[in-house]
Parts: sequence; C-alpha cells; structure tokens
Amino acid sequence: MDSMTDENEPLAKRYDSSDDDVDHITPILLEYWHAVLRHKIPIAIIVAVCVALGIVTTLLMTPYYTSVATIEINREQDKVTNVQGVTASDSAGQNLEFYQTQYALLASRSLAERVARAQNLASRDDFFETFNFDPDNSGLLSEKSDVKSAAQRNERLKLATELLQQHISISPIRGSSLVNISFQSPDPALSAQIANSWVDQFIASSLDRRFSSTADARKFLEEQLADLKQKLEDSERSLSSYADNKQIITLSSEQSADGKTVSQKTLASANLEKLNAALAEAIADRIAAESEANGRAGNKNALTNNALNSLREERAKIQAEYAKLMVQFEPEYPTARALASQIAALDRSISAEENRSRTGSSARYQEALDRERQLRNQVNQLKSQFSGERRDSIQYNIFQREVDTNRQLYDGLLQRYKEIGVAGVGANNISVVDTAQPSMNPSSPKLLLNIALAIIAGLGLAAAYVFIMEQIDQTVKDPSDLKSKLGIAPLGSIPELDQNEILLSLGDKKSVAWEAYLSIRTSLAFLTDHGVPRSFLLTSTRPNEGKSTSALALAAVLASTKKRILLIDGDMRNPSLHQMLGKKNTEGLSNYLAGEDDLSKLIHEDALYGFDAMAAGPIPPNAAELLSSTRMRELVVKLTDTYDTVIIDAPPVLGLADIPLLADSVEGVIYTIEAGGVKLRGIQAAIERVRSSHAHIFGGIVTKVQAQHSGYGYAYEYTYGKKAPEIV
Repeated sequence: MDSMTDENEPLAKRYDSSDDDVDHITPILLEYWHAVLRHKIPIAIIVAVCVALGIVTTLLMTPYYTSVATIEINREQDKVTNVQGVTASDSAGQNLEFYQTQYALLASRSLAERVARAQNLASRDDFFETFNFDPDNSGLLSEKSDVKSAAQRNERLKLATELLQQHISISPIRGSSLVNISFQSPDPALSAQIANSWVDQFIASSLDRRFSSTADARKFLEEQLADLKQKLEDSERSLSSYADNKQIITLSSEQSADGKTVSQKTLASANLEKLNAALAEAIADRIAAESEANGRAGNKNALTNNALNSLREERAKIQAEYAKLMVQFEPEYPTARALASQIAALDRSISAEENRSRTGSSARYQEALDRERQLRNQVNQLKSQFSGERRDSIQYNIFQREVDTNRQLYDGLLQRYKEIGVAGVGANNISVVDTAQPSMNPSSPKLLLNIALAIIAGLGLAAAYVFIMEQIDQTVKDPSDLKSKLGIAPLGSIPELDQNEILLSLGDKKSVAWEAYLSIRTSLAFLTDHGVPRSFLLTSTRPNEGKSTSALALAAVLASTKKRILLIDGDMRNPSLHQMLGKKNTEGLSNYLAGEDDLSKLIHEDALYGFDAMAAGPIPPNAAELLSSTRMRELVVKLTDTYDTVIIDAPPVLGLADIPLLADSVEGVIYTIEAGGVKLRGIQAAIERVRSSHAHIFGGIVTKVQAQHSGYGYAYEYTYGKKAPEIV
C-alpha cells in the first residue's frame, strides 16, 4: 500500500497546484445572499418587530396638518435708488443671488418675529397648547396668570418665534419664480392662518424696506442737489465776471448731446470774419482796376464801351463804301474824298473816346487801392485784439468746462429726484398666487412612509445581525469554505436530508440526493490517473456528521456504473452499516483482523444497492490493537484485486487512534464535514492529525447543507428528467 500512496503523491500535488488556478470561491454577492438565507428567520423577526414598532409609533404620534400658500416673486430693478444713474447688467448670476436672498428673507428670524407679533402669539396660550409646549415651565398652562412681565413677554415672543421657524417650510418651485410657504401644526386652521400671515408679513416687510430705501435716496439727493446748485451758480458767476473783465462778448455757442460746450463765437471773431471778407473783395477790385489802368484790360473795356462801339461800326461801314469806290475810281474822286474825310473824323473820335476810357480806369484803380489799404489796417488792428482774446479764452474755457460739468451733474441728480417723486416706491414685485386653506387630511405621520422606514431600519439591523453572526460563526457553511478556510479540495455537498430520506432516495436516480452523490463520484474520477481511487475511507471530526450515510451512498452510486464495489464498516466502536442495510453484525471486519481468513463468510452482497458489504463484526475490547497489525493493509490489497473500489466507513478522528491506522491502508481520505457543525478550530486540528500520519486527503464533502444556502444549488428535480417549460 506504500506504493499506492507514493504513486498518487504526484497526482495529489498536481491536483493541489491546479486547484489553485480554479476559483472555488463563491461570488461575494452570492455569499451575502447565502448568509441572508442562513439567517432568514432572525431577519424576518427583526424586520417584523421594526415594522410593528413603526406602526405603533405612527398610531401614537400626534397628527399634523400642513397648509400651503403660494407667492410669485418677480425680479425687480430698483433704479430710483441708483444715484449715479448706472444700472447693472442683468445676468443669470445676479438673478440667482436675488432669489436666494428672497428665500433667506422668507426663512429669517425677523420675519418669524413679525408674524408672531402680528398674530399676538406671545399672549395666546392656545398656540403653545397646540404644540403641547409650556412657555412658562409651570406645568399647568390653564393656571397661568394673564399678567405678564416685560421679560416674560419677551421670552414668550422668543419661544413663539422659534416654534414658527421649526414648523415653517420654504420650498421654491424649480424652474419658476413661485415659492410655496408651508406651515405644519396639529391644528389645520392654525396652519392656514400662520401660512397666510407669513405671506402678508413678507409683503409688508418688503414694502417697508422699499419705503426706507426711497426715503433715504430722496434725502441724499436733496442734499446733493443743494450742493451742486450752489457750485453751478458759483461757476456761472465766475465765468460771467471773467468775461466782463476781459471784455469777451459771446454772440453764440454750440453744445454736444451731453450738454458740454464744444464751440463759441465772440464779437471779435465775428468782426474779424467780416473784415477779412471785405478785404478779400477790395483786393479783387484793386487787381481789376490795376489791369484796366495798365491796358491789359483795355480791349475788354473797349468792347464793353457802347459809344466807342458805335463809332467803330460807323467807320467800318464807311470804310466798306470807300473800298467799293476805289475799285472804279481814283482817290481824288469827290465822293471818295468825302468818304476819306468821314473816316479820318471817325478815327479822331475813336482815339478821343479811348483816351477818355483810360483816364477813368486809373481813377478806379487808385480808389480800389486806397480801400484795400484801409481795410488791411483795420484787419491788423482786429487781429491784435483777437490774439489777446484767444489768450484770455484759455482761462475762459476752463471756467466754461466747470460750468458744463456742474450743470450736467445737477441735471442728472434732478432727473433722479424727479423719478423718485413720480414713481414713489413703485409697484409691488410680490404677488399672492394661492392662499393657504385648512387641510382636511393630516400630512404626518404617514403610515406607509413610516412602515417603509421601519422596513429599512429593520433591514439595517438585520444586516448588522447577520454580519455579527457571520463573524462569530466559525463553522463550515458550504464547499467554498473548504479551500479558503481548511486548504482541502471541495468534492461536493449533500443537501440537508435525514438518513432515511437519503437511503430511500438512492432508489430514485432523479432525486436530489442521488444527483449530489453522483456529482461527488464525478469529482472522484479526476483524483488519480486511473480514475476513481481503488481504495479510500470516509471520516469526520465527530460522530453524526453524515460520513456513514455518505459512504453507503457513494458505494451505491459507484455500483450503478457496473463496477464491483465493496463497502467496509471500519467503525468497530460504533458500527452502523448493518443497521442501514438491515443485516446482522455477527461477522465482519473484527473477525478478519482477529485471524479469520475466510472472506466469503464475512462479505455479503446487497441486492438493493448492487454492492458488496462487510460489517464491522463483533465489537472488540480494543479496536486500535486490531488495526495496528498488518492484516488491515493486507486485507485492502487482497480486496483491490477483486473489487474496482474498496470504501471504508471509518470512525471519527478526534479522541480516537483508529484513523491514522486505517489511513495507512488506503490511497486516500475523504473528509466529511457537517455544515454549521464543528468549529473550524476542531476541524483543523482533526485534519492536521490525519496529515500527521502521512495520509493523503483527497478532499472534503460538506453534508446537511440547506439547498437554498448552497452556491452549488439543488435544482435537479427541475432540470433532470422533466419536461422543460414551453417558451411563449
């Protein structure tokens, strides 16, 4: 058997190494779900208690009624108080700031105090009784005196204000300028009364602030107007006095759109302009007369002289007649001589007329020259005067700009003042959309909401309970714990069934138990290079963990594959195989270990399950002494020659010396662990004891696992051998 163990040692190593690559750990969410299912009853109790407490608390709570008033707040532009006349640009940021300010004012303590004063709440005991509040700490509201001191009245006013702030709610309607003002109290009429009063006092306080702002603005503007008016008068007097001293006479002036003087026309500038125009005309006349006198314009004058033109026309006519006579006659011809005399006379007349014209041109030239000289002297004199005036105009313009500036400021403030006088406080930017009405139904407590909150609280407490219990619980719950907590391979899990249910279900290959053990048989087929181990034993930490039932079930499953299987009851201290099979325990393993060699007497065939069985036999005085001999190893070797697999139902590990002795005779050990049974510390100690005997542990089986708790699931009855549901 040492050779068997040595042969399978590499396989064990290969299995362990490959197992590291296989994730047997249940997903974290699934683990949480399994934990919930394991504690479903305590969870249900905790949630039920919380719901019951929520219902009772809700029924015992004082009902509150909520009344809602709705107002509209419009964005206002308070221009009348803008003294300088500069209006800030309207932006989204400014709108947000404005509305946030309004919401803060609605929830302010000063507004709550106004409401308390308006409703005289400090003196109303019924108001405090509504909230079951004793403002005087006397304990008896009905016995309070009607006469209150000033300190008591102030204290009651303070308490009333605090109560109002505690029960008022300001809720802006998103995406609009509407605001809901809600008040909650045990009295529906009081709720409506306070909500409406809150609206009224908010409007009144807004108007008060605007009245105060307008009055302050008017007072400030009046002071500024008086000051600027005095400055304007002083600057105008300074300008007039300077103009008189410097003899600056202003005929006209031009002003820009903003009221500033841009140009002025004085008497000196006007006279200089006229003299310059007259001088230019005189110069033109002098030049024309000079041209005539020099003859450059004689021809032109001659052409314009009518008498001279008549003489020249007459001479031309006579000269034509004379030329015609010269064609036929000599110059001495009388008629020709007469015409020649007329031509000579006309020449003399023309020459005299031309001399007379030249004399008139000289006179006109002299006259034009004298006028030019006179005007030039006047212009020079006026230029000297205008230059002095221009030097004086620098200071004059300084005075003028001061006058313009003061007038502009005065006119602007006067316009602001007039606007205040016309507009007054302006239109109210707050309007009531809906007034508050007494509610017929209480707004709180809300039974369904409180139940939902109680459920949430119960689930929270349940989660805490499950977490604590899971941390306290140090047991194996499902196969995933085998690898993570014990370091052994998970071979499978068995649902929580009693022994009789498992034995009965082995006859039904569609049963849950059969499928569970069939899955374990599949895992066994991969443990060695020759498939299912030729020999192995099942043990556990303590009795009643399901190892014996599992051994019988595995024998039955393996036998169903047409293999020869032998099941040996190795627990000679507390045998149970004969009871499950309905046999007598008169002969068995103890007989063989004691020296009996005839195995045919000791082995019996079980027709029900299809395997052979060897009972434990009579209980020996000391089982460990029998197992310590070599006969147990020899027996297994002999049986493996006849059977495909030999299965030993071994005793528990703790407190007994049997397991190390039996484990030396088989290929390996299958460890059986009850779910939620032995603590991890005890299981770890037992496994270490098995390993200390150099036994190879194939893996573990978790028994008595609740089907709904296992991550491996048990839905065999749904999927195996039954018709699948139709897909609609």
